[in-house]
Amino acid sequence: MFINITTSETGDNKGSSGALVNYLEKENQMQTEKGKGLELENWFNGTGNEIRRQEVRMTLDRNIAKLGRSDSKFFLINISPSQKELAHLYEKYGKEGTKEKLKEFAIKVMDEYAKNFKRPGINAHKDLLWYGKHENYRYYKHTDKEVKGGIRQTGERKEGRQDHIQIIVSRKDITNTIKLSPQNTSKGRNKAHSAKLGEFNRTAFKQSGESLFDDFFDYNRGLKDTLAYVNTMKNGTAAQKTQMNLLENMPYQKAGHYTINDLGKSVAEGLFESVGGMIGTTGKLGADLLSMLMEPVYIAPQPSATEGSKKKKKKKGKTQSQSLHR
Repeated sequence: MFINITTSETGDNKGSSGALVNYLEKENQMQTEKGKGLELENWFNGTGNEIRRQEVRMTLDRNIAKLGRSDSKFFLINISPSQKELAHLYEKYGKEGTKEKLKEFAIKVMDEYAKNFKRPGINAHKDLLWYGKHENYRYYKHTDKEVKGGIRQTGERKEGRQDHIQIIVSRKDITNTIKLSPQNTSKGRNKAHSAKLGEFNRTAFKQSGESLFDDFFDYNRGLKDTLAYVNTMKNGTAAQKTQMNLLENMPYQKAGHYTINDLGKSVAEGLFESVGGMIGTTGKLGADLLSMLMEPVYIAPQPSATEGSKKKKKKKGKTQSQSLHR
């Protein structure tokens, strides 16, 4: 699950949202130009599924009270399931069902986005001003390695299932009074700054989206596919990587109240100083981990010095015999 927050696909979020809104209408525009007469995809949020782009642009552009010329006015949230996750959804819901379920999921993601600010009065998606758009395809950009290598061309459609959700969310809340910026990553360390803009932990937000996907869609995610695992193996300490490697070799995913993925999250957060610390705080699963560590390791018996010399003599004798018969 890939969830990312950027300023804008068009590179500017300090002026009107019009350029970004038009950019996200690209699939509708392509269908119109080709004259296929396919149903156009409108915008959605927690209150409706048939919102027109004019309403999106006008409402966002009006929700900028007390924001300066150089202030960010909106942000773009990209929700992109992996090929494995999409295969799970297609098998369960089909293509059209997947589209509608992803919209429901996006609403829940925006609930998590709101909670992440830890601001009074900002508790759910209804407290935010936002609009989402389902897109069926992705296209190669000039920055993609396939384009740089001459394998693909800019604008060419990418292979496989590419369903994803793009969301434009206003910098101001639904009442146009509270500033909310995911660019404030102080995580509460700067209390004055957090009180003014709200604190925002991007890693926690992405983790909540992954957990939400697994629960909402009953998806069994392997440890190696978790954000905790990827981040730990890329940026973790030697101790954290050792702990994660131990979890990776567990023959099952759940024991008692704990799952391997639960422990993986704790490892990524640095809650255990050592493997022993991890084992000591996880009850039955900890005992199972300990038993794994204490399993005897089979070592092939080594021949004694006498046996070794006998084998050498036998081999030498065989070689001489072979030479006589040549």
